[in-house]
Amino acid sequence: MPTARTGFEGGKMLRFILLVSIVTSIPLPSPAALSVFACEPEWAALAREVGGGLVKVVSATTGMQDPHHIQARPSLIARIRKADFVICTGAGLESGWLPLLLRRASNPRIQPGQPGYLATTTVVSLLDRPQRLDRAEGDIHVQGNPHIQMNPHNLTAVAKVLAQRLSAIDPDNAEQYQKKLDDFLARWRSAIGRWEQTAAPLKGMTVVVQHRSWAYLNQWLGLERVATIEPKPGVPPGSGDLARLVAQMERQPADMIMYAAYQDKRGATWLSEHTGIVKVELPFTVGGSEAAQDLFGLFDDTLHKLLAVAP
Repeated sequence: MPTARTGFEGGKMLRFILLVSIVTSIPLPSPAALSVFACEPEWAALAREVGGGLVKVVSATTGMQDPHHIQARPSLIARIRKADFVICTGAGLESGWLPLLLRRASNPRIQPGQPGYLATTTVVSLLDRPQRLDRAEGDIHVQGNPHIQMNPHNLTAVAKVLAQRLSAIDPDNAEQYQKKLDDFLARWRSAIGRWEQTAAPLKGMTVVVQHRSWAYLNQWLGLERVATIEPKPGVPPGSGDLARLVAQMERQPADMIMYAAYQDKRGATWLSEHTGIVKVELPFTVGGSEAAQDLFGLFDDTLHKLLAVAP
């Protein structure tokens, strides 16, 4: 027959077991996701592809903003101050606002030269390096054309370096970053093959562009730029500039006029009306159209729009 003490000890054991059961049933908090600050939507989208649930990504700009001209708002300073990793285009694209953000953030992890900072233009070869450096020539980029995202092969190269950098600052999850990279690249390479087959009819077509931001798309698709609406990079066209373009198009008509969704379309519209050359608005980055909500949608929609107006 159990003694009173034995019953007391049994009750204590029962309460202990119950307490252990309750404690072990409470889910442990998951490790905090890496905070990634992207300067442009294309790099935010790429970080989500490679990082998945291991990263929390914010973009400083949207698909309807010109990344050359962004204000260094206090909200952006607060976000970059907390960032573990920064991914931007570089090559002077963000020179008007990113250095100020980095300086005021006082975050040593994400300064240029640190593993937590990646300028994507350092990963690929740049086009359009200027022959002469003269500010009278407009908003030139000394290192070359920074708009590398419009050739999908460039994103392949950036994705690989991005995975390496994320693994370096978050080594415990290096295997997961590699798996996400492999999955993305498999889908991306398949998509590139499909895009290049679909876009074959565009090769050799001549285009007028609003700004020299399409160099990498033209290179990839084999399009030939025959004129630029801006007389100098970043300088809006005047009436004389547009009149000269009309005269040029009479001698050498182009197949289409291309401009980005965020750009002022008045010059392209005027030129189209006075020459009969069809104009096409392209997304240029993720979020630049309703259909371009990720990197795959960006190129799907770009090619769809180009083929829709191709002669």
